[in-house]
Amino acid sequence: MERGSSKHGPRVDEQMSREVEGLLQGPGAGGSRVDESRQPEPAGEDQPEPKTLTAGASRGGNPQGMSMDDVEGRSRLGRYITMSALPGDREALIANARDNDAPADIVEALERLPDGTRYQTVSEVWAALGHKNETTRW
Repeated sequence: MERGSSKHGPRVDEQMSREVEGLLQGPGAGGSRVDESRQPEPAGEDQPEPKTLTAGASRGGNPQGMSMDDVEGRSRLGRYITMSALPGDREALIANARDNDAPADIVEALERLPDGTRYQTVSEVWAALGHKNETTRW
């Protein structure tokens, strides 16, 4: 005896399972939004980019050795470099950022990276661009 839904046909069951596929498989490169139509639209040219942190003091404080601007900048850089690009060299990071529709200033910053170096993490890329990382992690 085969178990299945008694309320839907196999085609509807298959369609319903695809609708929640992103939630079941985890975030990955595209987040949990499977369909492109469900991706949030980027800010317009004359609109500011949304920040990950609210204005004012952070509840948890800054990591030791970093300002809130450093935290926000590194987070912004990390939004356009996916885990599939790491470890990677300058060319791989630039290509990945362009694939993720990175703004021009992010791509220009990545183009300033030295050639021939492989980066393991976004923090290494951030440091290579001349910024500060936290001095202690735990």
